[in-house]
Amino acid sequence: MDFHIASFAPDACELKHASVAAAHSLLRERRADLPPVMAEVGGSFIRFFGEGYTRLLKCTQDALALSFVRMASRHGSWGGDWHAYHNEEHALELLNARLARMRLQLGWKGLAAQEWLLLALFSTCHDLRQREKPSYEHGIGANERASIAEAHRILDAAGFQRELDAEYFESLAWMIAGSTFDARPEPPSLSLNSAEVVNSGGSLSAKLVVQFTTEYPDYRDDPVLARRARLILISADMDTANVGEPFLALVASAVRLVREREMRAGREIEGEAGLKTADDVLEFLTEGQERYFFKLHRFVSDVGRDVFGLGKTLNSHKLKCLTDAMRAHFRPSVLHSSSGETVIERFVALAKDFA
Repeated sequence: MDFHIASFAPDACELKHASVAAAHSLLRERRADLPPVMAEVGGSFIRFFGEGYTRLLKCTQDALALSFVRMASRHGSWGGDWHAYHNEEHALELLNARLARMRLQLGWKGLAAQEWLLLALFSTCHDLRQREKPSYEHGIGANERASIAEAHRILDAAGFQRELDAEYFESLAWMIAGSTFDARPEPPSLSLNSAEVVNSGGSLSAKLVVQFTTEYPDYRDDPVLARRARLILISADMDTANVGEPFLALVASAVRLVREREMRAGREIEGEAGLKTADDVLEFLTEGQERYFFKLHRFVSDVGRDVFGLGKTLNSHKLKCLTDAMRAHFRPSVLHSSSGETVIERFVALAKDFA
């Protein structure tokens, strides 16, 4: 598939943070907790899969360092365009939490070596870009296509070779494309920002696999193509696995997302100006969460269901209790005098009663 990524050029952040060596230096300086984890997991990986993967592991670790630094610098805590959800902590919750949980539950034997490396790369590369003008090609969002373009340049910088390591370039592109969270049959509204899209449709991954299998009808006979189809689904499940995390983590992700949505829409949530956003915030944290959790989200891979499915089942009743409690509290008279921030604070406080 042509992902139409040629028009997405490097931005100022990418040009500033172009060096792998400098990225590792920044990690040691600003996130000294991360290099030891990378070394420990990498050592365990090599002990299981063998020295033959040493080059690919090093390339992957270099790409992780560079992509993490850009996430932190572009929309994260190191930069000036803070996004409450799409920042370096989201990358880490995939890499050091959800992927780690998969590893602990399945063991290294649960996935192929290439799958573990590609899922790690997906963790820090799938949300690299968030400020692209909304547009969709084959249902794939502009942010995702821009992230694919940058991810490929990161792989280049990290030492991956376009021909020898073609699987990494191609599979990562399909995985990032599948993370587009809008699978409605009608064209998505071009007014949606990247935080609103998460609440507007469903994961594109399942539909993309149908397209993939149409393009490669004999994919099951090719181990690389079969792995690619599988990874499109696993990565999408990993990205949306907040539904299966401990309940307060699910709540925290909803709060981060609504804060980002309001920021991207140019709406204040605090003070007098925040009185105008209480309705929108309440809707997002009640009807919006119910729609995402019960209607839009579904696990599309066996791995996703096996690792995170029980957690979602346990959260189901808790979430309904929380949204009902929010509606009961914010009667019209109470909501009229509340700000968006007040609604968020109540959401967090009530969640503790159901955790």
